[in-house]
Amino acid sequence: MAAVHHSTLSKEIREKLSLWDGKENCLAPLTEAQKNSVAELTAVSSNRAIPSELPVDDYTNIPTKRILSDSSKQVQLDIAHLDLGQEKIENAQQFFTWFAQVETQMEEEQESSYRSYSNQLKAYRDHCDTILSEVEVALSHLKELQLKHVLVSTKTGALHEACEQLLHDQTKLVNMAESISNKLSYFNTLEHLQHKLNSPTLSVNSESFIPLLTQLDECISYISSNPHFKESPVYLTKFKQCLNQSLHLIKSHVITLLKNATTQVLNNKDAASSENSFALFYGKFRACAPRVKSLMEQIEQRSYMTTEYASLLSDCQQCYFDQRFQLLTPCVADAVDKLTKQYARNPCSLVRAGCSVLIHVCQDEYQLYYHFFSKPSIGVDTLLENLSSTLYDCLRPIIIHMNHMETLAELCSILKVEMLEDHVQQKGDELAAFGTVVDQMLQDVQERLVYRAQAYIESDIRKYSPAPGDLAYPEKLIVETNEPESKDASSTPKKPSPELPAALVDLQGMWYPTVRRTLVCLSKLYRCISRETFEGLSQEALSVCIGSLKIASALITKRKDPINGYLFFIKHLLILREQIAPFDVDFAIKEVSLDFSKMKSAAFGLWSKSNKLFSLSSNNAILEFLLEGAPQLTESYLDSKKEVDIELRIVCEKFIQHVSDSLISPMSALLSKVDVVVKMAEEEGKDIKAFLKQQPFAKPENVRKVVSETYMLIKSKLPSTLQSMSLFLANKDTEYILFKPVKAKVQDYYKQMNELVTQTYSEEDTQIIGCPSMQQVSLLLAVS
Repeated sequence: MAAVHHSTLSKEIREKLSLWDGKENCLAPLTEAQKNSVAELTAVSSNRAIPSELPVDDYTNIPTKRILSDSSKQVQLDIAHLDLGQEKIENAQQFFTWFAQVETQMEEEQESSYRSYSNQLKAYRDHCDTILSEVEVALSHLKELQLKHVLVSTKTGALHEACEQLLHDQTKLVNMAESISNKLSYFNTLEHLQHKLNSPTLSVNSESFIPLLTQLDECISYISSNPHFKESPVYLTKFKQCLNQSLHLIKSHVITLLKNATTQVLNNKDAASSENSFALFYGKFRACAPRVKSLMEQIEQRSYMTTEYASLLSDCQQCYFDQRFQLLTPCVADAVDKLTKQYARNPCSLVRAGCSVLIHVCQDEYQLYYHFFSKPSIGVDTLLENLSSTLYDCLRPIIIHMNHMETLAELCSILKVEMLEDHVQQKGDELAAFGTVVDQMLQDVQERLVYRAQAYIESDIRKYSPAPGDLAYPEKLIVETNEPESKDASSTPKKPSPELPAALVDLQGMWYPTVRRTLVCLSKLYRCISRETFEGLSQEALSVCIGSLKIASALITKRKDPINGYLFFIKHLLILREQIAPFDVDFAIKEVSLDFSKMKSAAFGLWSKSNKLFSLSSNNAILEFLLEGAPQLTESYLDSKKEVDIELRIVCEKFIQHVSDSLISPMSALLSKVDVVVKMAEEEGKDIKAFLKQQPFAKPENVRKVVSETYMLIKSKLPSTLQSMSLFLANKDTEYILFKPVKAKVQDYYKQMNELVTQTYSEEDTQIIGCPSMQQVSLLLAVS
């Protein structure tokens, strides 16, 4: 019964408890925040394990649910240690009362820290309110202080600006006063400078003179750059008057010094002799040079500033040059005159001695000038050229009347090499003026040398008339070849060297005179005249020389035979080609000429159209004559080397042809007749062999005579021909080159003859004819 009663009671309690939070007629309604808190506590507690220390319900054996939130471990501990007191809960009312007490106690314990923190925050707030009130009071004081500071700053700034303006005005006034004072100083200096210049004690050598010039220059420069100042033109004129006055003092002083030095030299008795005069001239002038140079340096530094300084410098230099020219001209002329008398028969020594004197004079004068002045002047070159012209005036008449080419060539070498290259080019500016005169002298010598060379080419080469001994070839060569043997006849006989004739033939004494003269002339001209002039003269000389060789070759041919004539020509052409090879020039020159060929045809056209001379149409005869008949300017090039080569080729071809014809003329004539007969047989349609055998000259006996005669000619003439070649040419290689075409022609004719005999004659006739085979011919030509 008790159990049933207890169960019924529990059920009623639960029903009543359910009404506390029922949806309808709720006994204890909760707010939304409270509901949310309960939901959160329920969710948290549902997921936690039941603590072991909680009591178990006696009726249901179900552990009592935790009321505290799992989120705070401290709360759990507080709940575990709650003091439930001695009162025993027996009904719901007691439970609710106890539960309310527990809640209140728990709230108080949980909120104690918050309440403490809240109280602390209230204390902080009160303190901050106190501070804020104090700050507001301080800000009000600061605002008041700021207003007062702004007022003070404004007044102070105004005071500073006023002070600065006053200082600026003061500085401006001071600067203006100084500027006015500086500007006035240039004008105020005039009276002081005039007083100094008019002082009788003023000297250009005094220490105050140069500063005086500097002041004048500064004043003139300043006033000239400020023409807008009042009375500037008047003061500028006065300052320039002072400048001219001071420059006149310098000019008078310098001219006086130079003239006094000249007078002292001229009055000296030792000046009469040129040996002592040079030392005297330079000694006196060098003594006064320092006093002049100190002034001239100042004038030279200012010469670019005004025309007055430039004019003064020019006047002083001109006075110096006049005095030096006045002193040196008689002395130099006397020295040159003495040298002219001393070396009257030796122009080369005269040129050397005269140039040596002028070189020393020019060097001494050049150095003396820079003892007086610092800047170069064209007057130095003019003075030295005038002094050097004394030698030129003396030598020119001698040069233009000089006929000897060797002397002229030596003079060219002296002037070009010894003077210009060794002295003028090495010394530079010191001898530049002397070099100009020497160059002019050299041109005169070269011009005279060219003229004499042209006259020499005309008289001694073109118009050369050979003596009998000049044309005694080959006897001349044979005598020269045999001379060494006759000289060594007393000594032990020796085998004659095959190279001996070559050495002898190359001697200049064995050359034809015109060849020797041409080469000697060219060798002298080569280093004495300009390249262009030498090329023109060499062209002329070689052409004239070749012409003289042609004449000599024709005379030797007429006197002896063509072989000697040809070999003579070949020998000397080879000499010319060999000897002109070292000349490093172009032997080709350009000739310009007028071609009048069109003028002739135009003149005939003018004559045929005489009725249209004054026609106004386009067919005017005079107009056509002027347009079509104008002579044409043509250019042509002449090359001496090529001319030598061409002449050499022509004469070699003639020699080869002549020698070949002289060796095989019978066979050549026979083969020519055979060619004629063969052509006749072909034209008439006859059998060539039969027709040829019918000809009398083609009989085996007659052919045999021709073959035999040709063979004998080769055997008899070939050795003498080869000997002549060896005698004239004296060079195995040249002989081989020249004889090779002859040998080829002879072999070619024998080849044709062998083919004719083989193709035309029978074996018996071939034996009768007895034509040598090619091997036999080669042996014959080789042995010979």
